[in-house]
Amino acid sequence: MRIAFFVNSIEGEATYYATTWLALAALARGHDVCYVTPGDFVLRSDDSLLVRATTLHGPKPKKPETLLNALKDERAKIKTIDVNEVDVLFLRNDPSEDAERRSWAAYAGVNFGRLAVDRGVIVVNDPAGLRGAQNKLYLQGFPEIVRPTSLISRSIEEIRDFIDAHPDGVILKPLQGSGGKNVFKISSREEANLNQIFEAASGEGYLIAQTYLPEATAGDVRLFLMNGQPLERDGVHAALRRVPAKGDVRSNMHASGKPEAATITPEILALAQKLRPKLVEDGMFMVGLDIVGDKILEINVFTPGGLPEIAALYGVDFSEDIIIALEDKLSIRQLYPGTLSNRSLATL
Repeated sequence: MRIAFFVNSIEGEATYYATTWLALAALARGHDVCYVTPGDFVLRSDDSLLVRATTLHGPKPKKPETLLNALKDERAKIKTIDVNEVDVLFLRNDPSEDAERRSWAAYAGVNFGRLAVDRGVIVVNDPAGLRGAQNKLYLQGFPEIVRPTSLISRSIEEIRDFIDAHPDGVILKPLQGSGGKNVFKISSREEANLNQIFEAASGEGYLIAQTYLPEATAGDVRLFLMNGQPLERDGVHAALRRVPAKGDVRSNMHASGKPEAATITPEILALAQKLRPKLVEDGMFMVGLDIVGDKILEINVFTPGGLPEIAALYGVDFSEDIIIALEDKLSIRQLYPGTLSNRSLATL
């Protein structure tokens, strides 16, 4: 099987990225791996779709450092291949990274991924589903019971009124964003620097204000779902608690949050189950849920991270389970050629 990992840039890939560990797991299971970036697609006049794929040279790497060094080495091969030579296109880019600096790249994976689906490639997560999940507005499509009370607006007066209605405070952040950038806790409308916070956060577009959940002081739980179900092996769940640094409301790893072991309760599993119908309907093969108390703060559908940290905490590398699931999808596709839609296949 050949798996193409679609990323923002090869130069930006890191050893602690989940994508790196997924690629290593694929190589360990005997598969071919290549990397594709937003500028690597070619749609020719004969309607053939090609990709400029970066492939590895030399022996198959077994460590993250070796893999990335091989990809970034000047001897790495860039081969233009027909997309039909790819069995699985795994979309692993973060659109918010490209939204401001090179907006054309933000949704290249989704757009060309849909063309790849039309040509028989398995694409996960399903690009049509991802098209409807391009920012935090996606969470609003799930039952009200699973999410915090929220306001989405670019009006500072609307936001002030929302703050007044929630005496425990609110979390204010860009609707399009990731990694904990421009996330603020606002205690009251009288906060001295509210105007400056609004200007900083709203520069990226719409804002989402969510009622503050006091349980967030202990951090949030990142839980991986695969095929709409909690990812689990031998009683261990692919999950961790992300604990914020002292004095910080953000638990993101990119914002100095620290990983700890998480206890996955029946209540958390019941919460995840409430999301399953829509995630399956949208073809979301792998997602990361950020959970505080009995609420979902975010659903990460593009690049949920944490697999290396989970492996370090529990001694279980779930990357292999994810690759095995892709192998199963290819086997199903071969059994039912032309019968199952990519969106259905993505969560089988």
